[in-house]
Amino acid sequence: MKLTDLGYNNFFEENRNCLGAGDLAVARVIAEHKGAYRVKNQNGEYLAKVTGKQMFKASSREDFPAVGDWVTLAGEPIAGEVVIQSVLPRQTVIKRKRGGKERLGKKDRVQIIATNIDLAFVVESVDRDYSLNRLERYFAIAEDGGVMLAVILNKIDLLTAEELAAKVAEIKKRFPEIVVVTTSAEDNQGLDDLKKYLEKDKTYCFLGSSGVGKSSLINKLLGEESGGETIKTGEVSLTSDRGKHTTTARQMYFLKSGAMVIDNPGMREVGLADAGQGVAETFDEIDILARDCQYVDCTHNHEPDCAVIKAVKMGELDEGKYQNYLRLKKEVDFFELESSERKEKERSFGKFIKKAKKDFKDLGHKGW
Repeated sequence: MKLTDLGYNNFFEENRNCLGAGDLAVARVIAEHKGAYRVKNQNGEYLAKVTGKQMFKASSREDFPAVGDWVTLAGEPIAGEVVIQSVLPRQTVIKRKRGGKERLGKKDRVQIIATNIDLAFVVESVDRDYSLNRLERYFAIAEDGGVMLAVILNKIDLLTAEELAAKVAEIKKRFPEIVVVTTSAEDNQGLDDLKKYLEKDKTYCFLGSSGVGKSSLINKLLGEESGGETIKTGEVSLTSDRGKHTTTARQMYFLKSGAMVIDNPGMREVGLADAGQGVAETFDEIDILARDCQYVDCTHNHEPDCAVIKAVKMGELDEGKYQNYLRLKKEVDFFELESSERKEKERSFGKFIKKAKKDFKDLGHKGW
């Protein structure tokens, strides 16, 4: 095996040299389990840990390794365990804002889903949790992180051909350029079509709510190639219509074709973090219309001569897309305001500490 088989390329090599780490070994993070990591390179797989110094220096969870990252390793492996020296800059990233119940502290406001992804598949099940607005949320976080996105419409064995065609048409109307792959892990429909998108040395990520069939699809792709390695799956609750979180940790799997696939725990909330650019690119149609608004700072809510509102009234802009744009824009604006206020508080506290140290030093010189 070579590093390029794991997705290593010139981008990572150049950044490795820029960091002065050209003489250090590198490996890719392939699994994360509550702060413990498993990494892989041309020499094998190792358990890995970060140093206490790294933990102290980290300003947020974004500074810690994530599945898909390339990291440098300090020294030789000891008893099959290595120490992560640094995380190389990420070529692409998918991240989200944690929900209120999930956040444990300031450092947990943003969660890294996966990094260095070539293509992300959003898995939507036809029998539950199907939502065009949710798809738009995924589009925003993917666009913001430079990740290409495709849609897998799963469990199509539950639909008639006419119902399936109507679903695909609905998605295509809202997202004209998107690739839609229709599948069923139950009877293997569409699996050959899905495999056509999985290229050697490329990394793919499966996103979606619990119970939509992400792990089942990956199991089908692994088949007998995995040497018995399969992902545990669970049934959807008949009472709550929610899937069980059977995938509890992020992990990368290796297909016989040479493609790499990352499975993720189901996400019931897809909160937007600092995805302003992602929202703008996802709703570029609205941004183009906004150029004809009377006011430069038009919010497209109530202003007179708003070109966006006019397009909605004329039927030129989808009403659902417009309403979702307003929701996502408001969410991003709030996150940015919250982040700005937090940074200002941190700056003020830093100045206070610096001044206190100076005053204490001056008092010492005066003999107090």
